Formats: sequence, structure tokens, C-alpha cells
Amino acid sequence: MARAAPLLAVLATVLTTAAAGGDAPPGKIAVIGAGIGGSAVAHFLQQHFGPRVQIVVYEKGTVGGRLATISVNKQNYESGAASFHSLSLHMQDFVKLLGLRQRREVVGRSAIFGGEHFVLEETDWYLLNLFRLWWYYGISFLRLQMIYKYQAHGYAFSGVEELLYSLGEATFVNMTQRSVAESLLQVGVTQRFIDDVVSAVLRASYGQSASMPAFAGAMSLAGAQGNLWSVEGGNKLVCSGLLKLAKATVIHATVTSVTLHSTEGKALYQVAYESDKGNSSDFYDIVVIATPLHLDNSSNNNITFEGFTPPIEDIQGSFQPTVVSLVHGYLNSSYFGFPDPKLFPFANILTTDFPSFFCTLDNICPVNISASFRRKQPQEAAVWRVQSPKPLFRTELKTLFRSYYSVQTAEWQAHPLYGSRRTLPRFALHDQLFYLNALEWAASSVEVTAVAAKNVALLAYNRWYQDLDKIDQKDLIHKVKTEL
Repeated sequence: MARAAPLLAVLATVLTTAAAGGDAPPGKIAVIGAGIGGSAVAHFLQQHFGPRVQIVVYEKGTVGGRLATISVNKQNYESGAASFHSLSLHMQDFVKLLGLRQRREVVGRSAIFGGEHFVLEETDWYLLNLFRLWWYYGISFLRLQMIYKYQAHGYAFSGVEELLYSLGEATFVNMTQRSVAESLLQVGVTQRFIDDVVSAVLRASYGQSASMPAFAGAMSLAGAQGNLWSVEGGNKLVCSGLLKLAKATVIHATVTSVTLHSTEGKALYQVAYESDKGNSSDFYDIVVIATPLHLDNSSNNNITFEGFTPPIEDIQGSFQPTVVSLVHGYLNSSYFGFPDPKLFPFANILTTDFPSFFCTLDNICPVNISASFRRKQPQEAAVWRVQSPKPLFRTELKTLFRSYYSVQTAEWQAHPLYGSRRTLPRFALHDQLFYLNALEWAASSVEVTAVAAKNVALLAYNRWYQDLDKIDQKDLIHKVKTEL
């Protein structure tokens, strides 16, 4: 009986709100996950619904999620997403809004290693003409940038397919169903170029091959072109800053279930969770899941859904594990064909499918860079970031480094394993229950997640106030050009 009392109190509040009129804002919103998706959607929700809405964020790990740092010799280095593209407009807005600064780039040369020799050096980089390749690939800057215009005018999409169709009609949707290799071969790109160059870029971005879907691959190739930047002090500062700005309450707990309760036509969601203090639950008007979601018992991210008719469909698909190793040591330049380490010219090394035990190797800089900072010379001990599909064996570390002082690792379920599911998931799981990470099944990056966060916040807002003209509009790209 004591357990029913809180529910009765909440139901009474909902009925009072309904009686007061349909314009009342939601009382409480739950966000599950405090990575860039969760922190960004908390900010956008507070922005749209106003300062009176109470936002509670559940996070079982640390705030920032896949934006994280590791300390080496009292200096912090990025162990998650390291940099952002110059056209990451939401991320740029967050940095300005929070009074943060972009970290200056310390220039270093790049190359692609094929297992025995370098197949491409940066002096040849312009021969790639990735921008032209990307254009032929079916992706246009103008098309992709339209999402920001849609969002500026309040338009939202209930599914990933609807969003992609609004930007590129059937072309973008079809690109999620055919491979990078197939798409490039159709426009005359050689198999050798795909094996030596395109595969290296995809391995660096996703740890995957040219058999992955073309849309995600095209986004990855786009990211290889243009200026990159990061946040002074660490990219994770964006997450903690946005949560503070939204005045969100952060509860460090694992969410176990979401249960639907209906009251006078209004959905009410009970979120149950486990923390160090025991098991508990609370009730919310809106729930946003901002973490990878699995219902197949293959992950510790399981959340059960109860009381939904029809049931919430299984969100099937696997994730690509990525291991980031920060190695403080001396590079074995001989392995790369440079017996004299002083002559080794590269700071960033991408790889083809061979060697298979690592994807990228980067001489990285700390998250705080002074005006006098210089990158370590190749013969000096430096901090190298090695990205690999599995933890590195000692023999593999000895292959890459003559000697080393320390090795620290972080393992991520970094990106969806593209091709492990054939259908695109939906943002809207129920009336006011949303899955923010749905968009990463089309393409995955920090900015893509921020775009999804804005879309979900607008979708929740438009649904709450029944502004259906702002949801899943057809021919929106033409409407925006002619009317807005």
C-alpha cells in the first residue's frame, strides 16, 4: 500500500495539470545517459520547455560517456572522440555558449601504412581529392546542412528514414542499404584505391571495412577532409557544462525498466533504477534514452519495457568494440621502414587491412596546450594513441615501440557494427518515449549525436503541444526554400 501512495500522488498531479489546460508544460523529464547525446538533449529540452521543467539524468558511469580523458604524467589526453569537423555547428555553438575555447591544432604529417610500406604520404594527399570523391558519392554539403535550417524552424522527424529522406530523398535512404565499395566502384573508383585509401579512412573512423553501408562511409570520408578542432581542457567539458546549464539533476544509477501508466489519455512513465543506495523508481512525463539500447541480452545496457501495447520492438544489432591504448614510450620507427628515428616524419598513421592488429597510431597532444608547446620529436619519448579492434598483446606493443613507460587503455562499444541490421530504427518508441541513439545506425559521430539530440527535443516539444505540422513534413527541402 505504501508503494501505491507515490503513484496516486503523481496521478493526482497529472489530472490537475490536464484540468488546467493543454498548454501546461511537462513536470519532469528523464534522460538516460550523460554522454554528449544525453547532455545535449537535456540542454535542448530545457531550452524549449523553459526553466521550470525538471530534468533528471541517469548515468551509470561518468558524465561524458565516450568523451573522456586519461591522465599520463599529470597531463590529460583524449581517450574517446578526439576531434570535431569544422562544420560541426552544434558543437561549435555549445563551446561558445559555455565560454569554452577551441584548442589550437599542432600540425603533424599523416600517412597510410600498408603493412610493409607506406602506400600514401601526406605530400600526395591532394591527389585523393576526397571532396570530389565525396560529391560523386552522393553526399552534398548543401543537402546535409539543411538539417540545421529545419531544426532552426522547429521541424522534427519521428524516424531516421524520415530524416534522411527529407535531406536526400530516396538517395540517402538507399545509401544505408548498399556498401561503400559497391557505391564507389559504380562511379569508377578502382578497387586498389578502395583497399589502400578508403579502407584506411573507414578503419580510422569506425574500425570497419568498405563493406559497411555507403551513407556512414560517406560521412566518414567527409570527416577526413577539412579542419579539425577540439576543446581546450577536454571535450568532455561540453557534457558537464550543458548539464549544469540545464540545471539537470544527475543520478548515478543503472536504469533497469521503463513502465507505461496511462492517465486520462496522458502517458506517464515509471523509470526504475539501481544505485549504490539500492533500488528505486520515479515517474516522468517524457523519457529520452540517450545510450545504446539492446534488448537481446548481449549487453549490460538492457532496459526492459513494460505495459506497452504493442510491445516495444527489439532493437537488434551489434556494436563494434574499439580499444584505445595511450602508450608513453619510444616509437619503433624501424617497423615502418625508418631505422633512424630522427628521420621518421609522421605524427598520424592510418592503416589498410594489413596490419590487422591496429587501425591508427597518433602522436597526441594533451588537452591543455601552452603557447610554448611543441610536439615531441620522433626520437623522444612521447604519448601515442593506438586504436585497435582488440587489446594489444605485449608482442604487438613491442612491435610498435622500442620501449615504453606505461600503457593505459579504454575500451568502447564505439559504433554500431554496420550491416548487422537492415532497418533503420525510430526516434519515437511511444508517445513521449524517445530513442536518441537511433540516428547512429545511419552514421555515427559526436555532431550526428548532437543533431539527434536537437531532433528528439523538438519531437518531444511538438508532440507535447500537438504541433503536428512540424513533424515528418513531406517535401520539406522545397518548403524551406520557398517559404522560410
